[in-house]
Amino acid sequence: MLYLLEQCLNGIQLGMLLFLLAAGLTLIFGIMDLVNLAHGSLYMLGAYFAATFAALTDSFLAAVGLGLLATLVAGMVLEVIAIRPLYGRDHLDHVLGTFGLLLFFNELVRLIWGPAGLTLSLPPEMLTAVQVLPGIYYPLYRLVIILATLAVALLLYALVMRTRIGMLIRAGASNREMAGALGVNIKLLYTLVFGLGAALAGFAGMMQAPLSFVQIGMGENILILAFVVIIIGGIGSIRGAFVAAIMVGIIDTIGRAFLPDLMRHFVSYSAGSSAGPALSSMLIYTLMAAVLVFRPEGLFPAAQR
Repeated sequence: MLYLLEQCLNGIQLGMLLFLLAAGLTLIFGIMDLVNLAHGSLYMLGAYFAATFAALTDSFLAAVGLGLLATLVAGMVLEVIAIRPLYGRDHLDHVLGTFGLLLFFNELVRLIWGPAGLTLSLPPEMLTAVQVLPGIYYPLYRLVIILATLAVALLLYALVMRTRIGMLIRAGASNREMAGALGVNIKLLYTLVFGLGAALAGFAGMMQAPLSFVQIGMGENILILAFVVIIIGGIGSIRGAFVAAIMVGIIDTIGRAFLPDLMRHFVSYSAGSSAGPALSSMLIYTLMAAVLVFRPEGLFPAAQR
């Protein structure tokens, strides 16, 4: 039972990272109607920026702050130079254009940082465990990820629903032509929204970097899960992205933790070890298929935000 609760916490932590990535992705798609396959590259850039600034400043918090700023600026520059010409084109052009950007960023990172990858170390005070429930000790850093993402989610909700900028974002998402006719600078709005989405993706990469390895292409696999999240939650819905990310994170983590042992009762040890993670992934896509059948617009369509 304690192991199950620990794995549920791990699932929530994974779901929080997925939410950061999916929130930016669903904002960009919901407002700009842009399919952005290069979003995972911004996740990767955030991790590389944080690792670089950590080496320069010897401070994890400074690295995260500077990395967020760098990813925000990189996203805004990317929108002006490469994304803006794609507006008004069909989704196939978006896919082809942003897939080219994904390849470009992989090679750019290889050119700047080299092929070996980087590591991002945590400060010693975060390398401890805290008691979250009687008998359950959980790594402090994973708990920090959960709490930091909850804070980001609340700030994002307040920004979109309670500020003038959020009002303009919602107006641009509902009817960009009318918003432009009323004096809203749509180009600037799109640049700011894309930069915000890039910063969210970069923050997810920075949070994940100490738990894994900063390497080329690290954002590609998790980007697939982020697309699954926004399909389940509802395209353009921040609330839907949050709920769906938690669901996907828990299903994936619980499946990978328990299905291999379950499968070994029916097949060989090696077959069970490989079939368990595969079945865990299948459960996620089965959930997505079920949502598409019964609620094609997602659990929380954008109109219900």
